[in-house]
Amino acid sequence: MQRVTYFGPAGTFAEEALLTQDDLAAIPREPQRSVPEVIAAVERGDFDGGVVPIENMIEGSVSVTLDTLAFESDLLIQREIDLPISLNFATRAGVALRDVGTVLSFPHAIAQCRAWLAEHLPEAEFAAANSTADAAREVAKSKRPLAAVCNALAAQRYGLHVHAVDIEDHPENLTRFVLVGRGIPAPTGHDKTSIVVFQRADRPGSLLAILQEFAARAINLNKLESRPTKRSLGDYCFFMDLDGHVADELLADALRNIAAKQADVKFLGSYAVGGPHEAGVVRRRAATKAWREASAWVDGLRADIRPPDQLVGRDRPADPGRPDRSGRAR
Repeated sequence: MQRVTYFGPAGTFAEEALLTQDDLAAIPREPQRSVPEVIAAVERGDFDGGVVPIENMIEGSVSVTLDTLAFESDLLIQREIDLPISLNFATRAGVALRDVGTVLSFPHAIAQCRAWLAEHLPEAEFAAANSTADAAREVAKSKRPLAAVCNALAAQRYGLHVHAVDIEDHPENLTRFVLVGRGIPAPTGHDKTSIVVFQRADRPGSLLAILQEFAARAINLNKLESRPTKRSLGDYCFFMDLDGHVADELLADALRNIAAKQADVKFLGSYAVGGPHEAGVVRRRAATKAWREASAWVDGLRADIRPPDQLVGRDRPADPGRPDRSGRAR
């Protein structure tokens, strides 16, 4: 990659996540105002990749990222980046906590600090910003006694005074970011595949039939989430994260069966996971070995199928040296 973009402005958690990746931190980067703009900029070819948030361990999925990838883009996920989240309460220098009437931040961030905000600012109003860094920037240039819930990088970049750190309700908070781009990265043995499944018919057992394709092959699902298809009310699709890479024949066979028999599938990418999952690697290797052995057995049976013009039954000459199904000679 030569140039990368991210969900901005400068100082967001997305930039922080980008900076944890040595290869991305070493190349020119430029922020965009929204997640769809990041993805559109990469689609146009202005950048080779883009970093956007996709999931928080407390508030769940970032719907704008899922929907843009599923319905508006052909880009694929290249990698995921898990970033520990620390939220701070910041104002312009000289603004006292008691003077703050409005708190700005990204809605997910405000939701992650409900307890602290309720205790210290029970009368304050909350306003949504495009990002935590955008909130910090707005607070810095406003003459009103505003406050921002933001990360340390944004507070430093916009010259804010930090009144309190680590104000999130759950201290072990992580947000997952993804790098989107073109093509499928090579398998690492420590991979994840993301898909969107659109049922062809809404009938009892249809979702179960899809899930059984993975269960039968011991493929673990890390995530299953329904989202509206935007086609009609009550029409939903399913976002799934699976252990493994599309290069794995076991997973490829499951996707092949689902696409042929059950549902339309949109592939969102196969990529290296963001953390250690050694147990999953061992499980996938065992399942792949079992599949290969079973596949070899079936291939052996199919190799014994007679051509349609070959004599059968009583018309076939006896061959005393030919083994039967048990392997014994006749």
